[in-house]
Amino acid sequence: MLQSQLFTKTRKETPADEVSKSAQLLIRAGFVHKEMAGVYSFLPLGVRVMKRIIRIIKTEMDALGGVELYLSALQDPEIWKATDRWNDASIDIWFKTKLKNDTELGLGLTHEEPLTRMLRDHISSYRDLPRYIYQFQTKFRNEVRAKSGLIRTREFLMKDLYSFNATVAELDIFYAKVGQAYERIFRAVGLGEKTFRTFAGGGAFSKFSHEYQTVCDAGEDTIYLAMDQSVAVNQEVFTDEVLNDLGKQKTDFVQARAIEVGNIFKLGTRFSEALGLMFTDGQGKTKPVVMGSYGIGPARVMATIVELYHDEKGMLWPKSVAPFDVHVVEFNPKLNSTISSAARDLIELLEKQGIAVLHDDRDLTAGQKFADSDLIGIPVRVVVSEKTVKAGKFEVKERRSEKPYGATTTEIVQTVQSTNNNT
Repeated sequence: MLQSQLFTKTRKETPADEVSKSAQLLIRAGFVHKEMAGVYSFLPLGVRVMKRIIRIIKTEMDALGGVELYLSALQDPEIWKATDRWNDASIDIWFKTKLKNDTELGLGLTHEEPLTRMLRDHISSYRDLPRYIYQFQTKFRNEVRAKSGLIRTREFLMKDLYSFNATVAELDIFYAKVGQAYERIFRAVGLGEKTFRTFAGGGAFSKFSHEYQTVCDAGEDTIYLAMDQSVAVNQEVFTDEVLNDLGKQKTDFVQARAIEVGNIFKLGTRFSEALGLMFTDGQGKTKPVVMGSYGIGPARVMATIVELYHDEKGMLWPKSVAPFDVHVVEFNPKLNSTISSAARDLIELLEKQGIAVLHDDRDLTAGQKFADSDLIGIPVRVVVSEKTVKAGKFEVKERRSEKPYGATTTEIVQTVQSTNNNT
């Protein structure tokens, strides 16, 4: 992609109304645009990062046997009344609206109810189970406080997976598989070393649910992490009774701030019983389907990555989610055709190797181009200039390194492919 074709511009000034570092950098670098408090639009560079995160998540969901759909955002109040989740005393962050005829509707904040009702048309026998269904869909939550950039928003993209099993034992097996998949996802996006499976409140069906909490000073949650990092517990269930169940005591833990980047819940039969999702087992008995739900917020993951990986100059994207693999910075493109030709040849070769390139062909000073490159944070920068063309080597600088070095085209490919194997 030619950088001159991007309509977005970087900013030097920090947005005065943003307190989170991730929101400040993402806005300054032209990845997102703030529409209003808690509502953000994704610009071309931000879309590319989101697509890479989504691809990583989707790969794991498909490997679990998941099938993808896309459910409506507008919600029928009747099914939510059936599960006692329509009233604001139960869920106080509903966005609700009305049709012209005064009929009340909701804007979806999660999708257990509509999917459960839908599957009454498709599940009737044990032969129809199990089913694992997921989507990437926009959710709406009327958050009282939306001051943490993409970490807490009123409109956001969510990956929500729902499982439908015949027995609790089958749910338990699948629940464990999802947990393993989540661990692979967070490793793949570069959060693995800082993200911990965390015991949290389980609701009516299960004693515990599990959150995936990334330890970060910008986090809104408080967790307790065992000093040997073997277990983490959310503050809400950090009690002597729970710790006794886990074979731990309070002195084994240290307190930490964290960002919840994912969660998994065993729902049991709460929704299937309320909405009539039943099946006939092998003995002809009618039973409720056993359910689970599993969420990840791709935009929150994106913000968490920035919170962890940045310096005073800008963002430090892990290769796996960076908007591009290489940033080719060309000097004097309008004054020297030899330089432009060398840049085009290099980019053509890189792209033939499957390497995504952002080509800075703009007519700006070296200082402006370097500042933008550092702010955007693409893992590898390659300078094409009169000096490098004469030397027969390009100037290469990895974003996380201070020192540039000379490299041939072949060496650049090797560097990028090596970087590709490390987040």
